[in-house]
Amino acid sequence: MVVERVGISFEPELLIEFDSLIRKKGYTNRSEAVRDLVRKALIEAVTDDEKGGVIGSLTIIYDHEAGGLTDRLMHLQHHHHSEISSTTHIHVDERTCLEVLIVKGKVKDVRRLADNIKALKGVKHGELVLTKTMFEGSHSGHMHY
Repeated sequence: MVVERVGISFEPELLIEFDSLIRKKGYTNRSEAVRDLVRKALIEAVTDDEKGGVIGSLTIIYDHEAGGLTDRLMHLQHHHHSEISSTTHIHVDERTCLEVLIVKGKVKDVRRLADNIKALKGVKHGELVLTKTMFEGSHSGHMHY
């Protein structure tokens, strides 16, 4: 792998905080930490583009006994079947369920699905995590940068 060296200037206080953060996160050097920050910024730029292609997960926690919620969730998932690759459902306790949806498609469609689900009465928490679908240097379905 060919790498290019670049120089970055930090104020001393910012560098102290950055070094503390990367130690807590387990980085062995500043370069990898900075590369990860750049990768994250590039992914965020793609996921901010309404037409960009994304893949990710929507994790929700909900009360399955909330009036009609299970039916509404099922209806929404069927309506958005092209954005949902798979789902995993776990019974947390007698009333609470955790569901993870693997989602893909255009940003606007995936976000609309997530927003619609998170807005349902009885959904206690929802978190959408997205990344771009195509990575430079991707081979046989593996995502590399």
